[in-house]
Amino acid sequence: MPHSYFDHNATTPLAPEVRETLAACLDQVYGNASSIHQFGQAARKRLEAARRQVAALIHADPAEVVFTSGGTEADNLALLGVARYAGAAATKHVVTTAIEHPAVLSACAQLEREGVAVTRVKVGAAGVVKADDVRAALRPDTVLISVMHANNELGTIQPIAEIGRIARQASIPFHVDGVQALGRIPVDVGALGADLYSMSGHKLYAPKGVGALYVRKGTRLAPLLFGGHQERERRPGTENVPGCVAFGAAAELAGRSLAADGERLSALRDRFENAVLERISGARINGARWGRLPNTSNLRIDGVDGEALVIALDLRGFAVSTGAACSSGAIAPSHVLIAIGLGMEGARASLRVSLGRANTAAEVDALAEALESAVAHLRKVAVHA
Repeated sequence: MPHSYFDHNATTPLAPEVRETLAACLDQVYGNASSIHQFGQAARKRLEAARRQVAALIHADPAEVVFTSGGTEADNLALLGVARYAGAAATKHVVTTAIEHPAVLSACAQLEREGVAVTRVKVGAAGVVKADDVRAALRPDTVLISVMHANNELGTIQPIAEIGRIARQASIPFHVDGVQALGRIPVDVGALGADLYSMSGHKLYAPKGVGALYVRKGTRLAPLLFGGHQERERRPGTENVPGCVAFGAAAELAGRSLAADGERLSALRDRFENAVLERISGARINGARWGRLPNTSNLRIDGVDGEALVIALDLRGFAVSTGAACSSGAIAPSHVLIAIGLGMEGARASLRVSLGRANTAAEVDALAEALESAVAHLRKVAVHA
Protein backbone atom coordinates (compact mmCIF):
# COMPACT_ATOMS: atom_id res chain seq x y z
CA MET A 1 0.00 0.00 0.00
CA PRO A 2 1.47 3.41 -0.96
CA HIS A 3 1.90 5.61 2.09
CA SER A 4 1.01 9.29 2.44
CA TYR A 5 3.66 11.10 4.45
CA PHE A 6 2.48 13.57 7.12
CA ASP A 7 5.56 13.76 9.35
CA HIS A 8 7.56 16.60 7.81
CA ASN A 9 8.49 18.12 11.18
CA ALA A 10 10.49 14.94 11.84
CA THR A 11 12.23 15.07 8.47
CA THR A 12 11.51 15.83 4.82
CA PRO A 13 12.21 13.92 1.61
CA LEU A 14 14.94 15.25 -0.67
CA ALA A 15 13.59 17.80 -3.14
CA PRO A 16 14.28 16.64 -6.74
CA GLU A 17 16.32 19.80 -7.46
CA VAL A 18 18.37 19.22 -4.31
CA ARG A 19 18.96 15.56 -5.18
CA GLU A 20 20.33 16.56 -8.61
CA THR A 21 22.64 19.15 -7.07
CA LEU A 22 23.85 16.68 -4.43
CA ALA A 23 24.51 13.90 -6.94
CA ALA A 24 26.48 16.19 -9.24
CA CYS A 25 28.54 17.52 -6.35
CA LEU A 26 29.29 14.02 -4.99
CA ASP A 27 30.46 12.99 -8.45
CA GLN A 28 32.41 16.07 -9.53
CA VAL A 29 33.48 18.08 -6.47
CA TYR A 30 35.62 15.75 -4.37
CA GLY A 31 38.49 18.05 -3.41
CA ASN A 32 39.14 19.14 0.16
CA ALA A 33 37.94 22.74 0.51
CA SER A 34 41.09 23.55 2.53
CA SER A 35 43.46 22.42 -0.26
CA ILE A 36 45.09 25.09 -2.44
CA HIS A 37 45.13 23.10 -5.70
CA GLN A 38 42.37 23.37 -8.32
CA PHE A 39 40.30 20.50 -6.93
CA GLY A 40 40.34 22.07 -3.47
CA GLN A 41 39.53 25.52 -4.79
CA ALA A 42 36.60 24.15 -6.81
CA ALA A 43 35.23 22.68 -3.58
CA ARG A 44 35.86 25.96 -1.73
CA LYS A 45 33.99 27.88 -4.41
CA ARG A 46 30.95 25.60 -4.12
CA LEU A 47 31.08 25.75 -0.31
CA GLU A 48 31.07 29.55 -0.26
CA ALA A 49 28.26 29.69 -2.81
CA ALA A 50 26.21 27.45 -0.50
CA ARG A 51 27.04 29.70 2.45
CA ARG A 52 25.69 32.69 0.50
CA GLN A 53 22.47 30.79 -0.30
CA VAL A 54 21.85 29.87 3.35
CA ALA A 55 22.71 33.40 4.49
CA ALA A 56 20.28 34.89 1.97
CA LEU A 57 17.36 32.87 3.40
CA ILE A 58 17.88 34.47 6.85
CA HIS A 59 19.08 37.89 5.56
CA ALA A 60 22.56 37.51 7.05
CA ASP A 61 26.14 38.14 5.98
CA PRO A 62 27.62 34.86 4.62
CA ALA A 63 30.63 35.27 6.94
CA GLU A 64 28.23 34.86 9.87
CA VAL A 65 27.11 31.36 8.79
CA VAL A 66 28.93 28.39 10.37
CA PHE A 67 28.21 25.00 8.81
CA THR A 68 27.58 22.15 11.29
CA SER A 69 26.42 18.53 11.22
CA GLY A 70 22.84 19.60 11.94
CA GLY A 71 20.50 21.44 14.30
CA THR A 72 21.61 19.59 17.44
CA GLU A 73 25.24 20.57 16.95
CA ALA A 74 24.19 24.15 16.13
CA ASP A 75 22.16 24.36 19.37
CA ASN A 76 25.01 22.88 21.42
CA LEU A 77 27.60 25.18 19.85
CA ALA A 78 25.41 28.19 20.64
CA LEU A 79 24.56 27.32 24.25
CA LEU A 80 27.77 25.66 25.40
CA GLY A 81 29.92 27.97 23.29
CA VAL A 82 28.51 31.23 24.65
CA ALA A 83 28.21 30.08 28.27
CA ARG A 84 31.74 28.65 28.36
CA TYR A 85 33.23 31.72 26.69
CA ALA A 86 31.75 33.81 29.51
CA GLY A 87 34.63 32.44 31.56
CA ALA A 88 35.00 31.43 35.17
CA ALA A 89 32.66 34.03 36.66
CA ALA A 90 31.44 33.27 40.18
CA THR A 91 27.94 32.69 38.81
CA LYS A 92 26.52 32.29 35.30
CA HIS A 93 22.86 32.04 34.36
CA VAL A 94 20.95 30.99 31.20
CA VAL A 95 17.28 31.62 30.46
CA THR A 96 15.30 29.27 28.21
CA THR A 97 11.74 27.89 28.06
CA ALA A 98 10.02 24.70 29.17
CA ILE A 99 9.04 23.76 25.58
CA GLU A 100 12.42 23.81 23.88
CA HIS A 101 13.73 20.96 21.75
CA PRO A 102 15.75 18.30 23.64
CA ALA A 103 18.90 19.58 21.90
CA VAL A 104 18.52 22.83 23.85
CA LEU A 105 17.18 21.35 27.09
CA SER A 106 19.91 18.68 27.20
CA ALA A 107 22.60 21.29 26.51
CA CYS A 108 21.15 23.32 29.39
CA ALA A 109 21.29 20.24 31.63
CA GLN A 110 24.98 19.87 30.73
CA LEU A 111 25.57 23.52 31.62
CA GLU A 112 23.94 22.88 35.00
CA ARG A 113 26.40 20.02 35.55
CA GLU A 114 29.13 22.59 34.86
CA GLY A 115 27.75 24.92 37.52
CA VAL A 116 25.62 27.23 35.37
CA ALA A 117 22.16 28.15 36.70
CA VAL A 118 19.29 27.64 34.24
CA THR A 119 15.79 29.10 34.35
CA ARG A 120 13.17 27.32 32.22
CA VAL A 121 10.36 29.83 31.73
CA LYS A 122 6.88 28.28 31.77
CA VAL A 123 4.29 28.70 29.02
CA GLY A 124 0.50 28.75 29.12
CA ALA A 125 -2.06 26.51 27.42
CA ALA A 126 -1.49 28.30 24.10
CA GLY A 127 2.07 27.01 23.95
CA VAL A 128 3.59 30.48 23.62
CA VAL A 129 6.07 32.01 26.07
CA LYS A 130 5.39 35.57 27.21
CA ALA A 131 8.20 38.01 26.50
CA ASP A 132 7.59 39.69 29.86
CA ASP A 133 8.15 36.36 31.61
CA VAL A 134 11.52 36.07 29.87
CA ARG A 135 12.34 39.62 30.98
CA ALA A 136 11.35 38.79 34.56
CA ALA A 137 13.68 35.75 34.56
CA LEU A 138 16.79 37.82 33.77
CA ARG A 139 19.47 38.26 36.42
CA PRO A 140 22.64 40.37 36.60
CA ASP A 141 24.64 37.20 35.84
CA THR A 142 22.53 36.07 32.83
CA VAL A 143 24.91 35.24 29.96
CA LEU A 144 22.44 33.88 27.37
CA ILE A 145 18.75 33.73 26.43
CA SER A 146 17.66 30.78 24.25
CA VAL A 147 14.12 30.60 22.83
CA MET A 148 12.93 28.54 19.84
CA HIS A 149 11.38 30.33 16.87
CA ALA A 150 8.62 27.76 16.37
CA ASN A 151 7.78 24.73 18.46
CA ASN A 152 8.37 21.39 16.73
CA GLU A 153 5.30 19.69 18.24
CA LEU A 154 2.65 22.42 18.36
CA GLY A 155 3.94 24.66 15.57
CA THR A 156 3.40 27.71 17.81
CA ILE A 157 5.53 30.71 16.85
CA GLN A 158 7.22 32.48 19.76
CA PRO A 159 7.50 36.31 20.16
CA ILE A 160 11.12 36.32 19.05
CA ALA A 161 11.43 39.96 17.92
CA GLU A 162 10.01 41.14 21.27
CA ILE A 163 12.40 38.92 23.22
CA GLY A 164 15.21 40.08 20.92
CA ARG A 165 14.55 43.69 21.95
CA ILE A 166 14.63 42.68 25.63
CA ALA A 167 17.94 40.87 25.12
CA ARG A 168 19.44 43.85 23.28
CA GLN A 169 18.35 46.29 26.01
CA ALA A 170 20.00 44.05 28.61
CA SER A 171 23.10 43.42 26.42
CA ILE A 172 22.60 39.65 26.71
CA PRO A 173 23.36 37.33 23.73
CA PHE A 174 20.17 35.83 22.27
CA HIS A 175 20.03 32.37 20.68
CA VAL A 176 17.07 31.21 18.60
CA ASP A 177 16.52 27.55 17.65
CA GLY A 178 15.12 28.11 14.17
CA VAL A 179 15.20 24.49 13.00
CA GLN A 180 11.42 24.16 12.51
CA ALA A 181 10.86 27.73 11.30
CA LEU A 182 13.46 27.88 8.53
CA GLY A 183 11.88 27.41 5.12
CA ARG A 184 8.35 27.57 6.54
CA ILE A 185 8.03 31.18 7.63
CA PRO A 186 10.12 34.27 6.72
CA VAL A 187 13.30 34.65 8.78
CA ASP A 188 15.26 37.89 9.12
CA VAL A 189 17.82 37.51 11.90
CA GLY A 190 18.37 41.27 12.08
CA ALA A 191 14.67 42.06 12.52
CA LEU A 192 14.36 39.24 15.07
CA GLY A 193 17.30 40.53 17.10
CA ALA A 194 18.96 37.11 17.13
CA ASP A 195 22.67 36.87 17.83
CA LEU A 196 22.66 33.13 17.08
CA TYR A 197 20.19 31.15 14.95
CA SER A 198 20.24 27.34 14.56
CA MET A 199 19.31 25.64 11.27
CA SER A 200 19.04 22.08 9.92
CA GLY A 201 19.06 20.92 6.31
CA HIS A 202 16.81 17.88 6.58
CA LYS A 203 13.82 19.96 7.72
CA LEU A 204 13.71 21.78 4.39
CA TYR A 205 14.18 19.04 1.80
CA ALA A 206 17.98 18.73 2.06
CA PRO A 207 19.84 15.62 3.30
CA LYS A 208 20.42 14.72 6.93
CA GLY A 209 23.79 15.43 8.51
CA VAL A 210 24.15 19.11 7.61
CA GLY A 211 23.04 22.26 9.37
CA ALA A 212 24.30 25.71 10.26
CA LEU A 213 24.56 28.23 13.06
CA TYR A 214 24.24 31.93 12.36
CA VAL A 215 26.65 33.83 14.61
CA ARG A 216 26.23 37.60 14.52
CA LYS A 217 29.52 39.43 14.00
CA GLY A 218 31.04 40.21 17.40
CA THR A 219 29.28 37.35 19.23
CA ARG A 220 31.85 35.42 21.23
CA LEU A 221 31.66 31.66 21.63
CA ALA A 222 34.09 28.89 22.53
CA PRO A 223 34.35 26.02 20.02
CA LEU A 224 33.11 22.57 21.01
CA LEU A 225 35.59 20.74 18.78
CA PHE A 226 39.33 21.16 18.34
CA GLY A 227 41.30 20.56 15.17
CA GLY A 228 41.89 22.60 12.04
CA HIS A 229 40.99 26.19 11.23
CA GLN A 230 37.83 25.54 9.21
CA GLU A 231 34.72 27.72 9.53
CA ARG A 232 36.77 30.64 10.84
CA GLU A 233 37.97 28.43 13.72
CA ARG A 234 34.44 28.09 15.07
CA ARG A 235 33.88 24.52 13.83
CA PRO A 236 36.98 22.52 12.86
CA GLY A 237 36.89 19.47 10.59
CA THR A 238 36.85 18.94 6.85
CA GLU A 239 33.61 20.44 5.57
CA ASN A 240 30.84 18.25 4.22
CA VAL A 241 30.87 20.05 0.87
CA PRO A 242 28.15 17.98 -0.89
CA GLY A 243 25.86 18.30 2.14
CA CYS A 244 26.46 22.04 2.40
CA VAL A 245 25.87 22.50 -1.33
CA ALA A 246 22.61 20.55 -1.08
CA PHE A 247 21.58 22.66 1.94
CA GLY A 248 22.30 25.79 -0.07
CA ALA A 249 20.19 24.57 -2.97
CA ALA A 250 17.33 23.74 -0.57
CA ALA A 251 17.60 27.18 1.04
CA GLU A 252 17.35 28.91 -2.33
CA LEU A 253 14.38 26.74 -3.30
CA ALA A 254 12.65 27.49 0.03
CA GLY A 255 13.15 31.21 -0.46
CA ARG A 256 11.45 31.09 -3.85
CA SER A 257 8.44 29.06 -2.70
CA LEU A 258 8.02 30.30 0.89
CA ALA A 259 4.87 32.42 0.46
CA ALA A 260 3.09 30.03 -1.92
CA ASP A 261 3.93 26.96 0.19
CA GLY A 262 2.78 28.66 3.37
CA GLU A 263 -0.55 29.72 1.92
CA ARG A 264 -1.28 26.30 0.43
CA LEU A 265 -0.23 24.31 3.48
CA SER A 266 -2.14 26.43 5.98
CA ALA A 267 -5.28 25.95 3.87
CA LEU A 268 -4.73 22.17 3.83
CA ARG A 269 -4.01 22.11 7.56
CA ASP A 270 -7.21 24.03 8.33
CA ARG A 271 -9.17 21.75 6.00
CA PHE A 272 -7.88 18.71 7.90
CA GLU A 273 -8.55 20.16 11.35
CA ASN A 274 -12.05 21.33 10.49
CA ALA A 275 -12.91 17.85 9.15
CA VAL A 276 -11.56 16.16 12.29
CA LEU A 277 -13.32 18.52 14.71
CA GLU A 278 -16.58 18.13 12.82
CA ARG A 279 -16.51 14.32 12.48
CA ILE A 280 -14.74 13.01 15.60
CA SER A 281 -16.25 13.57 19.03
CA GLY A 282 -13.80 14.53 21.77
CA ALA A 283 -11.22 15.92 19.30
CA ARG A 284 -9.39 19.11 20.26
CA ILE A 285 -6.47 21.15 18.93
CA ASN A 286 -3.50 21.42 21.30
CA GLY A 287 -2.07 24.90 21.75
CA ALA A 288 -3.15 28.03 19.93
CA ARG A 289 -4.80 27.76 16.50
CA TRP A 290 -3.39 31.17 15.58
CA GLY A 291 0.28 32.10 15.19
CA ARG A 292 1.42 28.64 14.11
CA LEU A 293 3.60 27.21 11.40
CA PRO A 294 1.37 26.77 8.34
CA ASN A 295 2.02 23.02 8.13
CA THR A 296 1.59 21.82 11.73
CA SER A 297 -1.41 20.38 13.57
CA ASN A 298 -1.28 18.83 17.03
CA LEU A 299 -4.53 17.34 18.26
CA ARG A 300 -5.80 15.07 21.00
CA ILE A 301 -8.72 12.69 20.89
CA ASP A 302 -10.29 11.75 24.20
CA GLY A 303 -10.13 8.10 25.17
CA VAL A 304 -7.68 7.07 22.43
CA ASP A 305 -3.96 6.36 22.86
CA GLY A 306 -1.80 8.41 20.49
CA GLU A 307 0.71 5.64 19.79
CA ALA A 308 -2.09 3.21 19.00
CA LEU A 309 -3.46 5.78 16.56
CA VAL A 310 -0.07 6.19 14.88
CA ILE A 311 0.12 2.41 14.35
CA ALA A 312 -3.50 2.21 13.16
CA LEU A 313 -2.94 5.03 10.66
CA ASP A 314 0.32 3.49 9.48
CA LEU A 315 -1.56 0.27 8.70
CA ARG A 316 -4.05 2.38 6.73
CA GLY A 317 -1.25 4.00 4.71
CA PHE A 318 -0.61 7.27 6.59
CA ALA A 319 2.59 8.30 8.39
CA VAL A 320 2.00 10.68 11.33
CA SER A 321 3.62 10.94 14.78
CA THR A 322 2.88 11.43 18.45
CA GLY A 323 5.43 14.25 18.68
CA ALA A 324 9.15 14.80 18.40
CA ALA A 325 10.92 12.06 16.43
CA CYS A 326 14.04 12.33 18.60
CA SER A 327 11.91 11.36 21.59
CA SER A 328 10.16 8.42 19.95
CA GLY A 329 10.60 5.22 21.86
CA ALA A 330 10.47 7.14 25.12
CA ILE A 331 7.83 5.95 27.55
CA ALA A 332 7.36 9.42 29.06
CA PRO A 333 4.77 11.63 27.31
CA SER A 334 5.82 14.80 25.49
CA HIS A 335 7.37 17.42 27.79
CA VAL A 336 5.83 20.08 25.54
CA LEU A 337 2.28 18.79 26.03
CA ILE A 338 2.86 18.43 29.77
CA ALA A 339 4.20 22.01 29.83
CA ILE A 340 0.96 23.39 28.32
CA GLY A 341 -1.03 21.65 31.03
CA LEU A 342 -2.49 18.59 29.30
CA GLY A 343 -1.59 16.07 31.98
CA MET A 344 -0.39 12.52 31.30
CA GLU A 345 -3.65 11.25 29.82
CA GLY A 346 -4.13 14.18 27.45
CA ALA A 347 -0.49 14.07 26.33
CA ARG A 348 -0.74 10.35 25.56
CA ALA A 349 -3.95 10.91 23.56
CA SER A 350 -2.22 13.37 21.22
CA LEU A 351 -1.13 13.19 17.60
CA ARG A 352 1.01 15.45 15.38
CA VAL A 353 0.32 15.90 11.69
CA SER A 354 2.91 17.93 9.77
CA LEU A 355 2.33 18.59 6.07
CA GLY A 356 4.80 19.14 3.25
CA ARG A 357 5.09 20.23 -0.37
CA ALA A 358 3.86 16.95 -1.87
CA ASN A 359 0.67 16.64 0.20
CA THR A 360 -2.63 17.21 -1.60
CA ALA A 361 -6.22 18.02 -0.64
CA ALA A 362 -7.21 14.46 -1.59
CA GLU A 363 -4.58 13.04 0.80
CA VAL A 364 -5.72 15.35 3.60
CA ASP A 365 -9.34 14.26 3.13
CA ALA A 366 -8.29 10.61 3.08
CA LEU A 367 -6.27 11.11 6.30
CA ALA A 368 -9.25 12.66 8.09
CA GLU A 369 -11.41 9.73 6.95
CA ALA A 370 -8.81 7.18 8.06
CA LEU A 371 -8.46 8.92 11.42
CA GLU A 372 -12.22 8.81 11.96
CA SER A 373 -12.23 5.09 11.14
CA ALA A 374 -9.22 4.34 13.36
CA VAL A 375 -10.69 6.23 16.32
CA ALA A 376 -14.02 4.40 15.98
CA HIS A 377 -12.20 1.05 15.87
CA LEU A 378 -9.97 1.80 18.88
CA ARG A 379 -12.88 3.07 20.94
CA LYS A 380 -14.89 -0.06 20.08
CA VAL A 381 -11.97 -2.29 21.10
CA ALA A 382 -11.58 -0.35 24.38
CA VAL A 383 -15.27 -0.84 25.22
CA HIS A 384 -14.99 -4.61 24.70
CA ALA A 385 -11.65 -4.96 26.43
